[in-house]
Amino acid sequence: MLEPYYDPDLCEAGCDEAGRGCLAGPVFAAAVVLPKSFRHPLLNDSKQLSEQQRTELRCIIKAAAVSWAVAQVDPAEIDEVNILNASFLAMHRALDKLDLQPELILVDGNRFNPYKNINHQCIIKGDGIYMSIAAASVLAKTYRDDYMANLADDHPQYGWTANKGYPTKAHREALRHHGLTPHHRRSFRLLPEQMSLF
Repeated sequence: MLEPYYDPDLCEAGCDEAGRGCLAGPVFAAAVVLPKSFRHPLLNDSKQLSEQQRTELRCIIKAAAVSWAVAQVDPAEIDEVNILNASFLAMHRALDKLDLQPELILVDGNRFNPYKNINHQCIIKGDGIYMSIAAASVLAKTYRDDYMANLADDHPQYGWTANKGYPTKAHREALRHHGLTPHHRRSFRLLPEQMSLF
């Protein structure tokens, strides 16, 4: 069972992102404020869960949360500001959309750009430690997966329903044969040989 909170006296928002290592599609982030009393034995780092478990948890999280939000940064913005800053920007946008302002932000990872004047705590592998970060990881992952599945309808040759835009062998072979879409991140090393596709 994950820890229910970092500080029992503060309103905490857990933040996490999904899609940072992808070649295509936006990076998504979520911010989640859970009640201090919230517990769920299934909740964990989204990468440790099956797709069915993530889908089930998404409904539970949204119903139980005091506030939650999901936001994204698109490939053109990623190329402009770099993926690390884009991840922070997506988290900031999710925090902007919350119905309340948290007193503490719990961030998965070891770096974060400060948000307003709110204290934050970076926690390495925090999505496997604190429920609010794990909840954010589930929302970011499921919303991004849904987005990529919709994109795949228009670009079926890239296998995004399966690889979600990550650099699989099939995805890179499709890049060699079909080139780039508007959804690919041009600042990324899309192919090992870094051949020019644009």
